[in-house]
Amino acid sequence: MKTIEVVAAIILKSNQVFATQRGYGEWKGWWEFPGGKIESGECPQEALKREIREELDAEISVVELLDTIEWDYPTFHLTMHCYICKLESDSIHLNEHESSAWLTKETLDSVKWLPADLVLLKKISAHL
Repeated sequence: MKTIEVVAAIILKSNQVFATQRGYGEWKGWWEFPGGKIESGECPQEALKREIREELDAEISVVELLDTIEWDYPTFHLTMHCYICKLESDSIHLNEHESSAWLTKETLDSVKWLPADLVLLKKISAHL
C-alpha cells in the first residue's frame, strides 16, 4: 500500500481551532485541519508554512508537534504530522477549501471530520 506523508496545522486562537472543508476529490465536503504533502528537501515545519501560504494566503508560526497520526485509508496509508500553530495575522483566504470555521471545545464534533483528523479531537480539546 502506498504511503503519503503530510503535515497539518492545528491553528489555535482565543480558545478556538481553525478547520477547513475539502472542496475537491473523493473526500469533498469532509472537514480537516489544513496542510498538505511534504515536498522533497522540506522539513515538516517548512512544508506546513508553505502549504498554509498556498491554501489560505496566511502566515503561521509553528509552535510544537501535537501528534503524528498513522491511518489506513482504503487506497493508501497516511502519516500525518500535526503541529500546533498560530496565525501571524488574522487574514485568511480560502484558495482550495469549500468552507472554514473556528470551532470551540463544545463545537468540535459539529462537523464531519476526515477519519485521520477525528483521532486528534481529544488532544486538541485539551488545548482549548
